[in-house]
Amino acid sequence: MTQVDFYLPGPSARDNRFGLACRLADKAYRQGHRVYLHAASAEQARHLDRLLWTFRDQSFVPHGLAGQADAALTPVLLGWQPPPEGENDVLINLAPEVPAFFSRFRRLAEPLDDEPGIREAGRERYRFYRDRGYPLQSHQIGA
Repeated sequence: MTQVDFYLPGPSARDNRFGLACRLADKAYRQGHRVYLHAASAEQARHLDRLLWTFRDQSFVPHGLAGQADAALTPVLLGWQPPPEGENDVLINLAPEVPAFFSRFRRLAEPLDDEPGIREAGRERYRFYRDRGYPLQSHQIGA
């Protein structure tokens, strides 16, 4: 069963949910996981693509857009549609809705920020997972 983790910014956090998603992808990649960053749109996926190049000076996360990068050689894929077959390790969701394919992943990360619409959509997703019995954890992330 998919482990679902919600990540909330702490009082001293500087990142919004996109920066937080980059940090989560970097950590998962460094631990040897494959990651699929699910965006709400092509524009949002391209924004994440740019952020992954610049979010940390001393870090490199090998990544690419799904359908454009060679999935076999790229441990972090970004997209706004269902991921390629075989991707089932870590899913980071930035879309406002529950991804239809989330249950094929071992772990699901739901980064949130203080934007009211984002928080409310996150609460709805939390209730969705909780009501279906998925194991849930919440983490408050600082600076």
